[in-house]
Amino acid sequence: NFEVERLHQVKDVYVFCCFTGLAFIDVFSLKYSDIEDKNGKLWIKKKRQKTKNWCNIPLLEPALLLMEKYSEHPRCIANGRVLPVITNQKMNAYLKEIATLTGIKKSLSTHTARHTFATTVTLANQVSLEVVSKMLGHSGINMTKKYARVVDDLINKDMQKLNGMYGAVLAN
Repeated sequence: NFEVERLHQVKDVYVFCCFTGLAFIDVFSLKYSDIEDKNGKLWIKKKRQKTKNWCNIPLLEPALLLMEKYSEHPRCIANGRVLPVITNQKMNAYLKEIATLTGIKKSLSTHTARHTFATTVTLANQVSLEVVSKMLGHSGINMTKKYARVVDDLINKDMQKLNGMYGAVLAN
């Protein structure tokens, strides 16, 4: 919990991006007209600003809760936006402040949220490269493969820990 409201909002936008994979400019411009109901499930369906490719992202519960939290926020209502997103420069500055306050050693930025979605939320949970690529709005699967290499590195690191643990069992 933060004493300053702006840090709560920055954290919430960051977490929303972790669960949707949206780039900064795409969450900044996200409107309710970009949200579509498909058989009772809400999806983000919008063209990415950078590539002009469509991204289709089913909304997970944490993202839905954050949308609900800000549905009556004055800035969201005034701008017709889903979340009260500030500038990218301020977001990144406040994310550094959040990292310092919480003891997070990793460098946080608006892009690391997108990276988290690609690696931790999707690929590490066996969502296919093709599906992740489509959700991220990548032009091709080669861009998404960069994230898969990160996941492979994490798997290797974790397996090396197990190898050391079980290697000692056979030595006895």
